[in-house]
Amino acid sequence: MEWKHVVVFITTPTNKGWDIGNYIVEQKLGACVNVIPEVSSVYWWKGNIEKDKENLLVVKTSMEKLEKLIHEVKKIHPYTVPEIIALPIVGGNEDYLKWIDDSLGQ
Repeated sequence: MEWKHVVVFITTPTNKGWDIGNYIVEQKLGACVNVIPEVSSVYWWKGNIEKDKENLLVVKTSMEKLEKLIHEVKKIHPYTVPEIIALPIVGGNEDYLKWIDDSLGQ
């Protein structure tokens, strides 16, 4: 099955979440971005376990926009290897899914 819509998770430094989220919406790369403040993250980086506070962005977009979203976020994101992962939307409120398309100009 080919997926039409995706939810994308992006973590950011706490001082960059709103800027990156706003950029995504302004560029019509996402119909909506939820900015979840101060999630606690534990992860491997360069052989060490790191702990940080980050923002989590939850982006609702289309598969059609995903490649450009990744490219554009990587250009403005301060991390060397930013988390940008997409999960397919397998179902949902058809009115909301249509709103995503309308918001993205599709």
